[in-house]
Amino acid sequence: MNRTVRRLADGREIIYFDEEPRERTAVDTRDLPQVAAASEIRLDPLSGEWVAMAAHRQTRTYKPPADLCPLCPSRPGKPSEIPESEYDVVVFENRFPSFSQHVTGEPGSVDGLGLVPTAPGRGRCEVVCFTSDHNGSFAKLSPGRVRTVVDAWADRTEGLSAVDGVEQVFPFENRGEEIGVTLSHPHGQIYGYPFVTPKTRRALEVARAYHDQHGKHVLGDVLEAERKTGARVIAEGEHWTAFVPPAARWPVHVLLVPHRQVPDIPALHDDERDDFAQVYLDVLRRCDALYDRQLPYIAAWNQAPVRVDRELGWLHLELFSILRAPDKLKYLAGSESGMAVWINDATPEQIAERLRAAG
Repeated sequence: MNRTVRRLADGREIIYFDEEPRERTAVDTRDLPQVAAASEIRLDPLSGEWVAMAAHRQTRTYKPPADLCPLCPSRPGKPSEIPESEYDVVVFENRFPSFSQHVTGEPGSVDGLGLVPTAPGRGRCEVVCFTSDHNGSFAKLSPGRVRTVVDAWADRTEGLSAVDGVEQVFPFENRGEEIGVTLSHPHGQIYGYPFVTPKTRRALEVARAYHDQHGKHVLGDVLEAERKTGARVIAEGEHWTAFVPPAARWPVHVLLVPHRQVPDIPALHDDERDDFAQVYLDVLRRCDALYDRQLPYIAAWNQAPVRVDRELGWLHLELFSILRAPDKLKYLAGSESGMAVWINDATPEQIAERLRAAG
């Protein structure tokens, strides 16, 4: 993989990840104002969870026509976020970030009362374009291209982990208008959070308690049980297994777990990265065949925090969809939204059988 770092017109960093040697010299000719992020985080005293305020994102790009897509390569008279005329995989700083290295200010509290702590939303948000093909999708990538994406994720996880104040790195992909995607070009994002996220914090607490009682990692035991029974396994390789979690919350819900405990993507060795590409493409193609249409989904990497409890982390990818039938969505109703108690309309075994049959 060849890595080239350049700058956009407003100073943001853009990184090209090429599968063959290429010279990247195109210049961003746009007249762009400097990014003015004003993110703030507030600690909810009732839940103990940080909430981000990013009002400047109200003006971000929203469903542009295909010929004005900001993630396509630049063309004569139509410059985009990527100055080059083609690319393999590219990563650049988000123009409308939820968290930014350039946020100013000092820690304080709401109204100066000390009850609700506040702090600048310092972190970093990046966009990852998987292909220059506007009409493509992750499921249509070649295994070699997926490997390039994995290497880019690993590179950026290491890069964001070194950013001052970043406590957790979260690569993810949102696909489909039903999910809320406003740019249809195949892409994902990477967040460098200034705190450990609530979901990760809870998972680490569970992992610690399980290890204290059993001397083993809970995800390792779940993985072993799923591979043993096979009732919910969707796809399996030499180094990865994809299965529907035994307490699945969503109408389509899959975990991809490496057989070896590693804290994050950079810790994967070459064979594990190659095997992931094969297993993940198998899962995605089954997902798209499930309803004979592109499945809207969120694919979320669960990585260990940057500085704390890394020994309790076990890297895995969680993919889930709100589509419960070809033309029906699962909405979060009162129980899910109000009390965080999920009620699934299908059993994990039924979900797994449907995905296996879709193959």
